[in-house]
Amino acid sequence: MKEKKTIVEDALFSYMEKINAPKTLIEAMNYSLKAGGKRLRPLLVLATLHSFGKRESLGIPVACAIEMIHTYSLIHDDLPSMDDDDFRRGKPTNHKVFGEAMAILSGDALLTYSFDVITDLLNEGVEVIKVITLSRELAKAAGPVGMVGGQVADMEGEGKQLSLHELEYIHRNKTGELLKYSVVAGAILADASETDIAKMELFAEHVGLAFQIRDDILDIEGDAEKIGKPIGSDTANEKVTYPSLLTIEGAKEKLDFHITEAKRILLEVELESDLLEQLCDLIGNRDH
Repeated sequence: MKEKKTIVEDALFSYMEKINAPKTLIEAMNYSLKAGGKRLRPLLVLATLHSFGKRESLGIPVACAIEMIHTYSLIHDDLPSMDDDDFRRGKPTNHKVFGEAMAILSGDALLTYSFDVITDLLNEGVEVIKVITLSRELAKAAGPVGMVGGQVADMEGEGKQLSLHELEYIHRNKTGELLKYSVVAGAILADASETDIAKMELFAEHVGLAFQIRDDILDIEGDAEKIGKPIGSDTANEKVTYPSLLTIEGAKEKLDFHITEAKRILLEVELESDLLEQLCDLIGNRDH
């Protein structure tokens, strides 16, 4: 993972060096990109390609595009009008350093630049129709029927008593769609069959929900130093979480269910599943 993270980060900052834009904007974009993080979404792209026996470097443009979109979403989530967070990954949030206007614009820039980056797949020999498909699916995963729609549902759900179905809708979209896209994009690039792509999509849905459940658990039991921001923010913001609906033990059981189901589905796909199974365990047991 350390090796692949380094490859992705080198590519990310190489793309940033190509931008001819105002210095402050570049600094704000790089500030959040360089804040670190697990780089889980890019790693899922590369791991999926690896599992299908394909060249991992083929997925670098789409991996970087996904990370740019993820980073933009974090910048905007932290704004005073959204989650109003002062710290992200142990550092002051973007708007605390560059001001709200520049934080918004740096997020906008990362989002739009990501679609420029994804066209680099053409230089990797990927067919035009496949690049169009990957671009369209990324727009859907990040947009109103995906991440943004989930964020809206999350905001509107604050202070309300949601059902488990409503909570899962939020997390399937806010967190899950971009994670799912990471896996599906890798499968598409690997020329997987339609049947296998559909199964990988189902695998990724379980992974996405497991990721969010673990997040909810860490907001109660986590170490603020490792997480990089104060714990207990969900309670402070009156958000419904898996532990608040199911109890902490019930949430852990639900987490185990989704990890187990994800691994079971992998066994139905024609690939080498070891690496993806290890990533499932990482998601289920992570401490930050």
